[in-house]
Amino acid sequence: MAIHPTAIIHPDAQLAGDVEVGPYSIIEAGVQIGAGTIIGPHCVINSGVIMGANNHCYSGAQIGSSPQDLKHLPGAVGKTIIGDGNMFREFVTVSSSTVYRTDDTERFTSIGHGCLLMSCTHVAHDCHLGDGVIMANGAVLAGHVTIQDRAILGGLVGVHQFTIIGKLSFIGGMTRVNKDILPYMIVEGAPPRCFGPNTVGLERNGLSKDAIKRIRTIYRLLYRSDLNTSQALEQIESTIEDSPERTILLDFIRKSERGISK
Repeated sequence: MAIHPTAIIHPDAQLAGDVEVGPYSIIEAGVQIGAGTIIGPHCVINSGVIMGANNHCYSGAQIGSSPQDLKHLPGAVGKTIIGDGNMFREFVTVSSSTVYRTDDTERFTSIGHGCLLMSCTHVAHDCHLGDGVIMANGAVLAGHVTIQDRAILGGLVGVHQFTIIGKLSFIGGMTRVNKDILPYMIVEGAPPRCFGPNTVGLERNGLSKDAIKRIRTIYRLLYRSDLNTSQALEQIESTIEDSPERTILLDFIRKSERGISK
């Protein structure tokens, strides 16, 4: 374990034997940090954080800070669960879950495995990020946002609370997201506009040509036909062969509470 003499680590924190902690960093009580993790200089890892292996926090990152939510009980400690192999660049902030009641033990903020959060990104309270998510510089999430696996947010993207970002979607820089974003799609603008399937991303992630063709046909029925959403769903079910991508898209639309961005 390489811990700089100026770092402040609470005696109740649990760090794996090879964790590195840089100058002037603070690790609070009850924190758990897995093997191979590097905590750079001037970082703060707050109480309630459980962090897996091989993560890297660059200078100024603060993980598990008290939520910016007026409903949070004063002095209460929320939860922040971090997977393995994530990279938190300079001045990233991740808020813990909000504690509304003294017996509120189920709520947490979570980040999966292999995510990249670039400089000055913010993950608010009770957000859930899947695996392989990328947030470019200055992208920010309001509370209760869900980002599914391998979605990418461009620089300065702002996401409204309770929004869901679908898997393998791509959101262009400075987009203002106020409704759910379909899996597999490219979205950009303010208000956001869908420009079609994220073809390059889909190919890079191993989707077949047939799968991409089905996604493209579904996109045309939803966005480029004269059908409303209900009619488009019926047409998709009757004309597109059963497949994982069809199931994912249909389930996503039907479960959307905010509505999809069109």
